[in-house]
Amino acid sequence: MSNILSSIINAEDLVKLNLSEIVLIDSRAGINAEENYNSLHLKGARYVDLNKDLAAAGDPAEGGRHPLPSLDKFSEVLSRLGISPSSNVIVYDDKNGSNAASRFWWMLRAIGHEKVQVLNGGLQEALKAGFPTISETENFEKTAKYPVSDWKLGLADIEEVEKARNNPQNIVIDVRDKNRFDGLTEPLDLIAGHIPGAVNVPFSENLDENGLFKSAETLAEIYSEILKDKPSQNIIVHCGSGVTACHTLLAMDYAGIEIPKLYVGSWSEWSRNNREMAVKN
Repeated sequence: MSNILSSIINAEDLVKLNLSEIVLIDSRAGINAEENYNSLHLKGARYVDLNKDLAAAGDPAEGGRHPLPSLDKFSEVLSRLGISPSSNVIVYDDKNGSNAASRFWWMLRAIGHEKVQVLNGGLQEALKAGFPTISETENFEKTAKYPVSDWKLGLADIEEVEKARNNPQNIVIDVRDKNRFDGLTEPLDLIAGHIPGAVNVPFSENLDENGLFKSAETLAEIYSEILKDKPSQNIIVHCGSGVTACHTLLAMDYAGIEIPKLYVGSWSEWSRNNREMAVKN
């Protein structure tokens, strides 16, 4: 693996850990996410908000629907959550890691934080494993401001994607489901379709029939066939707004593949900038 800890932790291993030695993060997103957290969450878990903490507000045409927050803002978020450079962070959501858990994992890895894992199967698997839950306010101490200098993992902007999409030395991967890629449906953005030249590898292919990540060996086989030995700097992964794409970056890292570039703006930015688009007639 590219990091000391496996990027994925199973629920049966989580229940064996001492809560005082980890920082558990609930990253459920969507309507009523924080209310759901307040109603019930894993004991000790601290809530992080996708829109307020893991993204910046702005024009979707300039950075997509979930642009990265400033490094200073993210540092403040980590301090508020009680996360320091030595923290062992475990993050979960209720969408098999695709909601915001993988985004938070990527952001931590991107500032150089190695000790971060995503809970395989999320909240549901923890409940099955008997992890305790509560509905009370969590009390924890803030930490000193987390020292952050830059994003250390690869990022691609819209101009780089433009150059890469028709270059045989590059590969642009769209992880949205096939119906969105094919332009048959679009629940979130203004236009249905995809970036011409991109290939569709739905993030759901990272998961088995039980909604758990496939084995590292299986994922390595899948992506080795897709990537064809291309170096990580020649690979760009995107989705609708730079959130679900991180699920595939997580799967690749779990498989021992160097993390490729993330196009944060993704389809939400591309489709608002008069770029060439593959749409259904």
